Amino acid sequence: MGNKFLQYFSLTIAIIGAINWGLIGFFNLNLVALLFGSMSWLSRIIYGLVGICGLYLLSFYGLIDQDRTTS
Repeated sequence: MGNKFLQYFSLTIAIIGAINWGLIGFFNLNLVALLFGSMSWLSRIIYGLVGICGLYLLSFYGLIDQDRTTS
């Protein structure tokens, strides 16, 4: 269960981060800063989680390559 949970959690946090970046790019609206304050301790934790999850998701490229060799 642990590995599946980590994968879904990381993917969900990365999607939330991507949506936030899209809102910043298209509408100049930083949803994290709006909800939790500009660079408050809570928003910094959220930004940190998004970054860590993004780094973890880099390992998914290895899984894609692994699927290609087994088929």
